Amino acid sequence: MCGLLAFFSARGDAVAHRGAIADALELLHHRGPDDTGVEVVYAESGESDAVFGHKRLSIIDVASSQEPLPYADGRYLLTFNGEIYNYLELREELARKFGAQFATQGDAEVIAAGYHYWGPEVLNRLRGMFAFVIWDRQERRAFGARDYYGIKPLHYLETADGLYLASEKKALLPFAPAALAGDAGVDTANLSHYLTLQYVPEPGTLHQGISRIGSGECLTWRPGGRIEVRRWYRPVFRPAPVDDPERLYERIREVLRESVRLHMRADVPVGAFLSSGIDSTAVVALARSFNPNILTFTVGYDVPGYSEIEVAQDSARHLEVTTIPTKIGPQDMMDALPKIVWHLDDPVADPALVPLYFLAKKAAENVTVVLSGEGADEFFGGYTIYREPLSLNAVQRLPSPLQRGLRLLSKVIPQGVKGKSFLERSTTPIEQRYYGNARMFTEKEKRTLLRRYDPSVRYTDVTAPIYAECTELDNVTKMQYVDLYTWLRGDILVK
Repeated sequence: MCGLLAFFSARGDAVAHRGAIADALELLHHRGPDDTGVEVVYAESGESDAVFGHKRLSIIDVASSQEPLPYADGRYLLTFNGEIYNYLELREELARKFGAQFATQGDAEVIAAGYHYWGPEVLNRLRGMFAFVIWDRQERRAFGARDYYGIKPLHYLETADGLYLASEKKALLPFAPAALAGDAGVDTANLSHYLTLQYVPEPGTLHQGISRIGSGECLTWRPGGRIEVRRWYRPVFRPAPVDDPERLYERIREVLRESVRLHMRADVPVGAFLSSGIDSTAVVALARSFNPNILTFTVGYDVPGYSEIEVAQDSARHLEVTTIPTKIGPQDMMDALPKIVWHLDDPVADPALVPLYFLAKKAAENVTVVLSGEGADEFFGGYTIYREPLSLNAVQRLPSPLQRGLRLLSKVIPQGVKGKSFLERSTTPIEQRYYGNARMFTEKEKRTLLRRYDPSVRYTDVTAPIYAECTELDNVTKMQYVDLYTWLRGDILVK
């Protein structure tokens, strides 16, 4: 990954902020230790419009492609975090159709060239994970975007000085208004959501005034204007009967194989995480066909029944790949926790964060890039909770008056008695009962925990707009759709 920090001045005095931007950029050094770039962008009038900062982790075109990266005789300046897996194909298409010229061999320049010739439509041609910002000197316009599912982060802050964008919130805090310091700056609504969902839902953060560009969203900004954010990508589910299961399996296999092949493109060593799960094992099985010597990494504990190392080692032996195990103990976890929390910016109450930290730390000793199986459960229905609608069908097929009666009955059944929860769930519409994989505190518990409890803040504030986009889907697919916009980007991809 790389770290980006950009400032766009509302007054044409960006150069005065260069030192502060360079200092704040050091807070992102862990994202890109290979190279640092800071550049001021001047308008033809002589005003300074922007400051671009970049911390690079070199993966493709290691010797070149330094950022901020200029294109079209300096008309554009780009800072980019991520990887574009089809950059070679796009490079060839741009050269063939438009005679595009390239000064590097990297994927970043393909984004800038694509924006020059296709405009914002370049987003629909990119295969990859990305967060980037481009300044157009001719139009005096900033354009930024985040990838389809929110793998790469992009935060922003608007002040009287202008617009700030960064890979992590911590790099924006030095520029937040003093009025938002301390408790006064806490976004109480998002704090309430965190206590329910175990993460802070996009686009907000726990700091008032600092937001995130959502997954599949892009932004535009001009001096004197306001930031404009729009959704450029929305996944479409098309459930349909399967006439030929074997052909469907083969199509899925072909798509996964092609995806893994493209993900293996790098000028640095690529490894893979390997757990006891199907998703990471399948990725490794496909990756080894392109690199039989791929290194894999797994993590576990010295607690019987809670370690995945043995299963992962069995999988590695079967696949004939090397796996490097890491065991951690209670003290290891406690020692690392403050650093993990600092990296997170906003809290995520997922204990899997801790072993994942140690797993990545071990992997970084051997490789620069790793593949993982994240996102597979949302796409392939891997979570066991997706079975719930099937178990509730019998009650939900009953006439509405009978369902209402059963709902009333559930209210008088004492807490803890078998059947109470089943009746409650089966007589409650999915839009009211399902808000993701994790649930921490109830509203009653939050009322005692929070000094400023607001009963009008509910999890449905987060989920209702998402449900409104998928009304035609069955309940299981609705759950998958909700998880793509909540659990996946709020927890899984943050980890």
